[in-house]
Amino acid sequence: MLGSFDSSSHDDDDEEEPPPPPPNAYIHQTHHRSLAPPPVHTRQLLISCAELVSRSDISAAHRLITVLATNSSPLGDSAERVVHQFTRALSLRLDFLMNPNPAATTAASSQDLGSNDDALVQSSYLSLNQVTPFVRFCHLTANQAILEAIDGQEAIHILDFDIMHGVQWPPLLQAVAERYPPPTLRITATGSDLEILRRTGDRLARFAHSLSLRFQFHPLILLSNQDPISITSVLLRPDETLAVNCVNYLHRLLKDCNLLLLFLQRIKAMSPRVLTVADHNLPIFRQQRFVEALDHYAAVFDSLEATLPPNSPERLAVEQIWFGREIAGIVTGNDGEEGTARKIHVMGGDGKVRRLQ
Repeated sequence: MLGSFDSSSHDDDDEEEPPPPPPNAYIHQTHHRSLAPPPVHTRQLLISCAELVSRSDISAAHRLITVLATNSSPLGDSAERVVHQFTRALSLRLDFLMNPNPAATTAASSQDLGSNDDALVQSSYLSLNQVTPFVRFCHLTANQAILEAIDGQEAIHILDFDIMHGVQWPPLLQAVAERYPPPTLRITATGSDLEILRRTGDRLARFAHSLSLRFQFHPLILLSNQDPISITSVLLRPDETLAVNCVNYLHRLLKDCNLLLLFLQRIKAMSPRVLTVADHNLPIFRQQRFVEALDHYAAVFDSLEATLPPNSPERLAVEQIWFGREIAGIVTGNDGEEGTARKIHVMGGDGKVRRLQ
């Protein structure tokens, strides 16, 4: 529950809360779970560990990571699970600091996060869509904006960045098919796996055919390490109304503000009728604050605990693969892309802001 990370809850309003322990207070308790620090202190240890990493104090950071790893678990309560993910991410950050070979470190982190198995990532995304309202709400809001913008148009073109499995589009296809006369609809979808794009296009084409909707699907390979500005292969037709969809996509460009600006300028040059942006973790990446990321994912993991049993395969997949990769991307500054590094800021107990670098 959210209170597991809330230091302001009291059984007695007049009782003063004890001060948080110093960073090394629990270092000698790593072999005794019965002496584990309470959740509020575990949270403080995470922040202290991030401070040590930001100062490149590798030895002290390793000791705190050992404490945190001992007192967290991917199968515990929501507090333990989120601590486990952030501890793993901080450990990867230390590996980046110590290993002079970026390629080897990137390969090791990819193996640890399971990113070498794209099927696992795709499966965890489907689980996320099934067990949480986050993705579905983004899709619903974006679809509503698109439907309002294309009202009365005879030919519609949607450019969707990273379509994944295309779960956003069946409701929109159905809504478009109910209009009279029904317009034509074409989707250009980007992704990194051509086979997944083709299967997604086939499913959407079959569904559109069942609705008697004139539909076309064009896959467009856009790799994660490829400049997203170079999307010159997008076919634009003068008789079509263009809608550009960016759901859970723009945060990938925030490693370089100039890249994001160029991307938006390129989209503006296409003259779309509407640009939809929905990104549940966009504020975290923009503000680059470790503590805000920790509090955000603590709330997310609390919501999963409130709705799913502890051993739910869907919950484990969402927490360990999907959110685990997001957390690692925030803390390591790697965000799943080779050779990229973002500077992450953490505010220490002394009020000073330091960079995780």
